[in-house]
Amino acid sequence: LDEMAALWQRTFDSMGISHDRFIRTTEADHKMAVEKFWRAVEAKGDIYKGEYEGLYCKGCEAFYTETDLVDGKCPLHLTPPSVIKEQNYFFRLTKYRDALLEHIGLHPEFVAPASRRNEIVSYIKNFMTDVSISRQSMKWGIPVPGDESHRIYVWFDALINYISGVGYGTDNKQFEAWWPSDVQLVGKDILKFHCALWPAMLMSAGLPLPKTVFAHGFFTVDGQKMSKSLGNVVDPVDLAGQYSNDILRYFLLREIRMGEDGDFSFERLRGRYDSELASQLGNLVHRVLTMVEKYCDGKIPERADGFIAGAWPAYQSAMEELRVHDALETTWKVIQQANQYIDQQAPWQLAKLKEEKMLADTMYVLLETLRHIAWMLYPLMPDTAEKLFAKLGLNVPKEFTQSAEVAWRWGELEPGGKIEKGEPLFPRKE
Repeated sequence: LDEMAALWQRTFDSMGISHDRFIRTTEADHKMAVEKFWRAVEAKGDIYKGEYEGLYCKGCEAFYTETDLVDGKCPLHLTPPSVIKEQNYFFRLTKYRDALLEHIGLHPEFVAPASRRNEIVSYIKNFMTDVSISRQSMKWGIPVPGDESHRIYVWFDALINYISGVGYGTDNKQFEAWWPSDVQLVGKDILKFHCALWPAMLMSAGLPLPKTVFAHGFFTVDGQKMSKSLGNVVDPVDLAGQYSNDILRYFLLREIRMGEDGDFSFERLRGRYDSELASQLGNLVHRVLTMVEKYCDGKIPERADGFIAGAWPAYQSAMEELRVHDALETTWKVIQQANQYIDQQAPWQLAKLKEEKMLADTMYVLLETLRHIAWMLYPLMPDTAEKLFAKLGLNVPKEFTQSAEVAWRWGELEPGGKIEKGEPLFPRKE
């Protein structure tokens, strides 16, 4: 367990994935939270003892019915499940069938995307049963409060980490400040745990539900399922080492819509790098900064009106609704408009004609547009955004002391500042 936790921490660090709290469910604080939560649910009369027999996949740490299996095997791990029969504690999940359906009906944003909402509603209506939440046969795990012969089932225990990580059971002030969460991001294969079991558990314990649980899809590689036997397993750490974290983020977010299944292809990754990152964004930045050096002595000219006003509302609504693909599409439209603006204004011609005011206005519009592009990219490609801020002569830490509303206003780029062209953001790969 220590080795796996350390591996995940190293992976997050190498992929540039930050976190406020790296929680392990072996922590003392988590155990205290689980015991408090169990007691609350037990006091509600929602835990009872019974005999359980089921088909258990160790890889999924979950039970399956005969109809779930494919040729008698787990649909994900393709291994035959074990038959387990023992006395367990059960959670009265079916008691919350109507409450769950009512909540989803009143708050359709609770389960996203819509396809997953339809899936979980069908499960709750037609297939949901009470669930076993303890194991007698396991020797590791958190003991059931008051019964050392049972260990709490991993899914009942692990789900509680969402609240133990923000102070439930140990720090009420912190818990009230951070819970409920706005978004919980999960894989579609664990939808029923997060959108049926988890909210019912919270209802039983008298706690508020998260605003949204968003289920992302799976991806294949060149149209095939990833498999060691096929030799097509893609290691994201290795891939990010070949390109960069930002390039990998860009490709996945641009290629695969949030919530849908998608396909990974090295050929399409290279294609998007060449045609979009290098030719459109990288080329735009390099062209603009080269012209500012040539025509403005590398300094930011006086303010001039630009064309970006309509982009921010579309970008903001896309991000709020987790339509990250559409937010990137909005950003790329701005990039394309900026490239078209260069061709329309033809700064080289303005310089020849000595149209100094029009030339300076054109340069300011392009530089300020680059600043807005950097802000749009920051949540999605943070390293690239910071490099772009630096090229515009902006102090990165200082940039983030202002609110988004201020940063998104036109004209925040101060005249007189010195740009730093440097190397291209995305040099062409041979």
